[in-house]
Amino acid sequence: VTGLWQRLGALVAAIPVEIAQAMLAGVLLPLCLAPVRAVQTSPAVVVPVILVWLVLQRYAQRWAVIAAFATAAAGAAISIAVQHRHLDVGAMAPRLELTLPHWSWQALIGVAIPLYIVTMASQNIPGTAVLASFDYRVPWRAAMTVTGLGTVVGAPAGGHAINLAAISAALSAAPAAHPDPKRRWIAAFTTGVMYLLLALGSAALVTLIATAPAGTLETVAGLALLATLAAALGAALRSEHREAGVITFVIAASGIGFAGIGAAFWALLAGLVVRKVLRQQQ
Repeated sequence: VTGLWQRLGALVAAIPVEIAQAMLAGVLLPLCLAPVRAVQTSPAVVVPVILVWLVLQRYAQRWAVIAAFATAAAGAAISIAVQHRHLDVGAMAPRLELTLPHWSWQALIGVAIPLYIVTMASQNIPGTAVLASFDYRVPWRAAMTVTGLGTVVGAPAGGHAINLAAISAALSAAPAAHPDPKRRWIAAFTTGVMYLLLALGSAALVTLIATAPAGTLETVAGLALLATLAAALGAALRSEHREAGVITFVIAASGIGFAGIGAAFWALLAGLVVRKVLRQQQ
């Protein structure tokens, strides 16, 4: 249904670049703070990860995040072995569990509708705005129709919200993915392939993460997103409407939502209002 709503597509296309980038920066900030927090909680594992990332940023930037992930995995395994933490090996094997879906009006009102609003407000609209800020124009009706049909097909298996994920879009669409905008699709394609491979090892990965020292995986994610955060902040503050960008950034970074809707949506709304008010004063 959303794919057939043309007015919403025009509304998304009208979001200013600096507001979209400020919103993205606010969403990324808590993730990028993870390495700082992890140094305090798990320094023996996290510090080597940061050092490896820093060295490869200097000499082989493309491999920095992959090497950091490998270091984190090795550090987690060593920590588990040295501290004799219990690792449930049996839980690491993938298995298929069939669950019969059932329909209820309570779930429709209490889960489905709020989930739709949250998905649109925190993923599809920000994701489209982020892509537009990198000069990619999303075919709104086609994208919403395909992801909507995909959600319907995947719902019985738990795929409840196929969407234009904002952070994933930012990673794949940013110059860090490839200097040539026409070659950045490779990053998105590779991500999809990796999702399929990780799905087969998801039980093992979840078990390892749960047993590993706190903040290990979050450190790698935070380091990987630093370049995107820097680019988003730069774009948000280059505009003459810095006040609107800063307010958008602060609200999105707060992580505080209202009425069951995440901070990203309210940050976008506040930034647009402030931008409009200040432009009228000028």
